[in-house]
Amino acid sequence: MAISELLIQSTLKVCIDPNTGKDFISSKSAKNIQINGNDVSVDIVLGYPAKSVMNDVQALVSNALKGLPDIGNVTVNIGSRIVAHKAQQGVTLLPNVKNIIAVASGKGGVGKSTTSVNLALALAAEGATVGLLDADIYGPSQPQMLGISGRPESKDGKTMDPMEAHGIQAMSIGFLIDADTPMVWRGPMVTGALEQLLRETKWRDLDYLIVDLPPGTGDIQLTLAQKIPVTGAIIVTTPQDIALLDARKGLKMFEKVGIPILGIVENMSTHICSNCGHEEHIFGAGGGALMCKDYNVDLLGSLPLDITIREQADSGQPTVVATPDSKIANIYKEIARKAAIKIANTSLDHSGKFPNIVIQNT
Repeated sequence: MAISELLIQSTLKVCIDPNTGKDFISSKSAKNIQINGNDVSVDIVLGYPAKSVMNDVQALVSNALKGLPDIGNVTVNIGSRIVAHKAQQGVTLLPNVKNIIAVASGKGGVGKSTTSVNLALALAAEGATVGLLDADIYGPSQPQMLGISGRPESKDGKTMDPMEAHGIQAMSIGFLIDADTPMVWRGPMVTGALEQLLRETKWRDLDYLIVDLPPGTGDIQLTLAQKIPVTGAIIVTTPQDIALLDARKGLKMFEKVGIPILGIVENMSTHICSNCGHEEHIFGAGGGALMCKDYNVDLLGSLPLDITIREQADSGQPTVVATPDSKIANIYKEIARKAAIKIANTSLDHSGKFPNIVIQNT
């Protein structure tokens, strides 16, 4: 049986990526199919960072091709390429930042900042170039969670170099003030500070910028929605009815301003006793899943109420870097990968491909 490109394409058409649920042809992941006699090579280029599952995907494609009759040697080269996707209408992308993910909650105390830093670190662990912007001007927490001290440098007096920790770039008002200095600012000053932190930081070729928002639906969230190109938003909640009530408001706010909801993360879903192993739904059960059903969005993942998550974040070594092979770290990586896949399935940004048209009188 002669090996043809059509046969290879037909095989990959029924070979499904378990992470995306799509085949490798319709997703345009299969590229550069080469046939030499009965030997075949193909490049698989994933649209999401996937370091921890890359070998599995490579084996899946390789085994599918090796199942063809009379096939010779099979070579599958695999990698990922993150591209820029569209933000809300009328807002252009930032230079050197491909995609911005806003992490929000309707109320405080649901673990949003801990989720933000672990998602940023999870995306980096999966192979992406990642930045983290702490947008909570009144209560910045990322400097401590990342274990960063000191001030950012400014080589030109106009822009700042991001701080770095654990392989990600970071910026926070907490780097610019003393830890015990309160920010007694009104709304316009706060939103102005947010824009400065975002636009005057020299981000370096980011695939994703995670924006850790303060709780609520106030000035900072409105500024983000109107002036900052957000690719998608993640809502963090607990199963508790009060938290879900506020999370719904946050979700509706993003919907009204045209920012896609990538999904919901349910924090503190269960508590497992460290002494006896008894599992208990302290804050209720199934609330996140019900909210997802009501608004037709995805539940990206559920995290337990675990003392190690808090201890590791407080010590400047969040779970994804402190215990990278743990069950909780793998949950964060799965959440990050699902969010990245949701982004990969959205429309691409083509604004950089068209030149500005200037009409002049001559």
